[in-house]
Amino acid sequence: MRWFRFAVLACLATVLQAGFLASLKIRPDLLLILLVFFAIYCSTTDAIITSFTIGFAADLIGRTMGPQMISFGLFGTLLAYLRRAITIREMPYQALAIFVTGLLAGALAHCLNLLTGEPTAPNIYRVTFGMALYSSIVGPFLFLPIAWWMHIKTRRSGRR
Repeated sequence: MRWFRFAVLACLATVLQAGFLASLKIRPDLLLILLVFFAIYCSTTDAIITSFTIGFAADLIGRTMGPQMISFGLFGTLLAYLRRAITIREMPYQALAIFVTGLLAGALAHCLNLLTGEPTAPNIYRVTFGMALYSSIVGPFLFLPIAWWMHIKTRRSGRR
């Protein structure tokens, strides 16, 4: 794993998520897309480390510390272990993985926010659904540039 490149990519995604994309009502979650990418293409240990790190970055741009790190870390770990049994290399499966992970991580983060007593928007599940859907549409197209930046091979070369 190229950790310096990962740090630059995570910081760039965090700044874009907090700054430019924050003005849109429903936007793709770049950190969620990174989470699924690293859970699919990295080793299990690296995927777990990157999941919690990306969750921490999501908490930095959020209102409370902890819920995103727990939900991203948990579902990133589950996806990394699930990858051992199910191949998630095709674009439709990647989109489905992003969508389901976005829904589950968003719901868990909302439940954890309720435990802290933070006020939430009345339409939080609609926003979570829209974010997961939009991320699942955009995400697989971002996997190739991310893989190029991280020097990760997404396809096997040669014949089977």
